[in-house]
Amino acid sequence: MRTDGILGAGKRDGRRSAINTARNKQKWLSRKEKWLVALGVVLHAVYMLSIFDIYFKTPIVHGMDPVPPRIGAPAKRLVLLVADGLRADKFYEPDSEGGYRAPFLRNIIRKKGRWGVSHARPPTESRPGHVAIIAGFYEDPSAVTKGWKANPVEFDSVFNQSRHTFSYGSPDIVPIFCGALPHSTWNSYPHEFEDFATDASFLDEWSFDQFQNLLNSSNKDPKLKQLLEQDKLVVFLHLLGCDSNGHAHKPFSSIYLNNVKVVDKIAEKVYNLVQDYFKDNQTAYIFTADHGMSDKGSHGDGHPTNTDTPLVAWGAGVGNPLPISRSDHHENTARFIDDHLHDTETPSEWGLSGMTRLDVNQADIAPLMSTLLGLPCPVNSVGNLPLQYMNLNKAEEVEAVLANTKQILNQFLRKSQLKQSTSLYIKPFKPLASYSSLLREIEQLISLKEYETAMKLSEQLRSLALQGLHYFQTYDWLMLMTVITLGYVGWMIYVILHVLQSYTSLPANIFSKEQVPNPRSTVKIHLLGGLLMGVACTLLLVEKSPPLYHAYVVMTMFLWTQIFSEYQFLKAFCRYLCGRVNDYYLKLIATGVFSVIILELLVKSFTDRKLYTWCFLTTGISVPFYLYRSLPMRSGVPFFVWLACWFLSVFTLMPPQIPENTLLVVAGAVIIITIGIVLRYVESHAKDNRYWVSLVAQDSKKLKFPLLFHLQILLVGLASLMVWLSTTHRTEKQELLVLHQLVNWSIAGFSMILPLFSATGLLSRLTSIFLGVAPPFLLLSIGYEAVFYGALSLALIAWILAENAYLHISKFRSSAPVKSMEDDNRCLELSDMRIPLTFMVFFNIAFFGTGNFASIASFEISSVYRFITIFSPFLMAALLIFKLLIPFILVICAFSAITKLVQVPLLGCYFLVILCSDVMTIHFFFLVQNKGSWMEIGNSISHFGIMSAQVVFVLMLFAVTNVFTKDIQVRSAQQFSRKKM
Repeated sequence: MRTDGILGAGKRDGRRSAINTARNKQKWLSRKEKWLVALGVVLHAVYMLSIFDIYFKTPIVHGMDPVPPRIGAPAKRLVLLVADGLRADKFYEPDSEGGYRAPFLRNIIRKKGRWGVSHARPPTESRPGHVAIIAGFYEDPSAVTKGWKANPVEFDSVFNQSRHTFSYGSPDIVPIFCGALPHSTWNSYPHEFEDFATDASFLDEWSFDQFQNLLNSSNKDPKLKQLLEQDKLVVFLHLLGCDSNGHAHKPFSSIYLNNVKVVDKIAEKVYNLVQDYFKDNQTAYIFTADHGMSDKGSHGDGHPTNTDTPLVAWGAGVGNPLPISRSDHHENTARFIDDHLHDTETPSEWGLSGMTRLDVNQADIAPLMSTLLGLPCPVNSVGNLPLQYMNLNKAEEVEAVLANTKQILNQFLRKSQLKQSTSLYIKPFKPLASYSSLLREIEQLISLKEYETAMKLSEQLRSLALQGLHYFQTYDWLMLMTVITLGYVGWMIYVILHVLQSYTSLPANIFSKEQVPNPRSTVKIHLLGGLLMGVACTLLLVEKSPPLYHAYVVMTMFLWTQIFSEYQFLKAFCRYLCGRVNDYYLKLIATGVFSVIILELLVKSFTDRKLYTWCFLTTGISVPFYLYRSLPMRSGVPFFVWLACWFLSVFTLMPPQIPENTLLVVAGAVIIITIGIVLRYVESHAKDNRYWVSLVAQDSKKLKFPLLFHLQILLVGLASLMVWLSTTHRTEKQELLVLHQLVNWSIAGFSMILPLFSATGLLSRLTSIFLGVAPPFLLLSIGYEAVFYGALSLALIAWILAENAYLHISKFRSSAPVKSMEDDNRCLELSDMRIPLTFMVFFNIAFFGTGNFASIASFEISSVYRFITIFSPFLMAALLIFKLLIPFILVICAFSAITKLVQVPLLGCYFLVILCSDVMTIHFFFLVQNKGSWMEIGNSISHFGIMSAQVVFVLMLFAVTNVFTKDIQVRSAQQFSRKKM
């Protein structure tokens, strides 16, 4: 009885079943990875918003009652003079002739008032400085996300508490405080007056003239006269001249230094005018600045030239000059808000070493002004009343400090009340648990006239209240940062599990055929996870938490539920690890440590580009040495890798601001053409070499477009010619011909299509892509970035050659078969981690090779002048972004080609890339700043945002470049051997 047919059918059915199983598994894997990518996109988008709930919540609360001081007002009115951008040293130090630039105010310091340095907190900008001076708190950090020229939130100020405020000055400052204030009279000059090409001291004269006209008008206006005679009046003159002249001419210029004299003259004229008008000696005067000015003519950061500003106070309620004495100096390790130590030594050149210097924090000026006028401190003020500036008796001093303390304590109590009203459980601030008894004790001490003890207790209570404010401001930080960190860690573990299960040989090694996962236990874990999520959301709902809090908790718990649902794999994996030899652990630990070191260096490179120079100099020595020792034949690859790495290392030493240099663009084109010719030569002369077998075209005679290479070389040369012609014509005529624009657009568009018609061999296709995107990059280049394009390409070629050499070396040394997957790819191994790590290095140098992708310095508008000269923001922005994306396209294409060369799954490597980027993302999450200059705050946000967006950004670039790389084919040594036979 013949059974061949039956047995044959059985074999065919078995093969069909295996094929169907493989297809079903591939479809399941495809669906899972689409879901995983979608989850990653949502997770990173939601977690990116978490920094605004953690770092950028407003410190301002409403609902507190003002606390008026229980003392009489020392002054009837107050004049506040703010010299915008005035440095303390330029105000106090002598001029080149030995005299002083502010003789009037120096005379005040010596005979009538008190002085010191007001320490500003970064960001040292005009708005935050004025908010600190007038409202007594430091700028709402959320303002950096909302635009600081407009009020992001309503806040109280000395002007609000006054009976009436008269204010004159800049249109950027005065309306912030008086624009919506009904009891104010104000005016500001037009923005057109702020001309950096002129001496801006006339702006200060304008402010004084407005005030002088006001007083003159009152002689003819009885209502105005009556208003001016009332108490609790504030006069605010904003003097912008020093700031504008500092920006335009630098603070060492004669114009800036002369403006200091102008400001002093205005202070003298205001003093004489007020004294002659009121004749009652009941006016207090305060002269200060909102910030200083750096030597470069800028401000914003925490350098002492920006944070140190002058402070001079005199008049009603202000104490007389204090001669210095030994008892004034004592050990004080506390720091001011800008990290300056107390009792800082006064420079001898200031000529004030015999006068007691009284430094304050900038926010301390607001309670000083309020107390002088007998007003309640602004309700959100965090300033400490600087008693040393005031002329009060002991009883009045205690009462003034107690009012200041109660006002800060009220903020603490309000924040505590708001938190208790929405929380099921609250951990109170223990040091203030018995604040009421402490207040009663202070009141009792005052009634017993034990003023010194009462003062110490009041100051202690005020300090605790400030600590309590910070406690509730950061109350949710620990919970939120823990949830977000656990979410990122959970995401990374889940990605690792997916890669291990889908792209390695581990599942086949650790599961025996008898072990079948129990679906019921998985369902139980999901049900338990869903129940916990529901309970957490219910608690957050009861506590009236923001909607994003729900999203953070749900996503984190969902990820960990998915991880625990894989407990059978995790248990088997642990058993597998326990059975491995020590060498395996050493390799695993070494790979992990090396990966973390590389990624931490990449984090550091965001603030120090020179690290890439050291990185490529080191790589240019170590990798060629390894290749030279390991290659079984003589090869020029080690020398080429050394040359490419050292050439690329030069560019991160260059300035991010790219100077225009057409010759460098033409030189870049020559380098590109040379590289293309050499690659073509290598391809045509290495077809029968076993070492180059994977890189050359399968059959170079069957090209879709035989003259393609020559056409691409011609287009690169033509692009460089158009760079020279367009730049020369624009320089001479200041206008670009329409013909030039059409030719440039045609070259750029046509060259981008040509790589699709190139041969499918790895080297052929990459050479074509390299030459295809070169013309548009050259046409968008203005300087050395054109040479960087060639250097980056050489380094990427070196990467491909090194991987090809490593592949050849591993085949030469090992005869063990490598386990493969259902498709043509092999399973991922531990050593393959070098590929995503190298990709991360190249991807980041594409950010920083010629500047900073996240910085405005990289967006040089002249880059687009060869395509368009008429202002069109959207088209210009699109061209600039396209130029910045071209280096990324090269890196992605090289990465895709290498995955095909070493036959590893591209998506598996993509998930490893996301894993690496998330290690950096967690680090940047903890580096986000809510203090410092706007640039520092903004950069910390952008760095975190860039890394968070890589899950989408890299995937989009993969999708774009897949058009060029999907056809790339490589030949293995076995295919080569069969062909030779």
